Amino acid sequence: MQNPWQTLDVQVVYDNPWMQVTHRNVLNPAGNPGIYGVVHFKNIAIAIVPIDDEGYTWLVGQYRYTLERYSWEVPEGGGSFDDSPLVSAQRELHEETGISAGTWIEVGEIHTSNSVTDERGLIFVAKDLSFGEPNPEETEQLEVRRVRFEEAVDMVLRGEITDGLAMAAILKVKMLMDRGLV
Repeated sequence: MQNPWQTLDVQVVYDNPWMQVTHRNVLNPAGNPGIYGVVHFKNIAIAIVPIDDEGYTWLVGQYRYTLERYSWEVPEGGGSFDDSPLVSAQRELHEETGISAGTWIEVGEIHTSNSVTDERGLIFVAKDLSFGEPNPEETEQLEVRRVRFEEAVDMVLRGEITDGLAMAAILKVKMLMDRGLV
């Protein structure tokens, strides 16, 4: 489908190494003038659902500055557009949990808050796990928890996991598992 919006001009109002915010003067689909704010992320979002042979997964807990609250999530982070998403997923999983995986399956794509951002995320399942020491970034004070995968699904349903990427990853993997596809 052809884009019904017309961009008249773009002004950068904020820029840092991770994101850029622009203000745009536009003509909307009806042809009337309007404005649009766009948040452009400079990395791809990566989510990993590691699953062992006993049906357990690993969750990562951390305090999220923007929410001013603690958040349980799957291992996730940003991957450079210069790296393959798989390499970024492997790095993030090991960095946050110390886990490496012999089998990787890309199971989905997500666009987070697509009315204001162009952020794209990819979801991976990691299997055939081996374990080492995590090496989180200095901005990450993480708690890693091993839970039955079904418990992670229940945490989403009870509202204990609210991170959009983590919710999408857990529920998508659950549906794929129920259909015998993962």
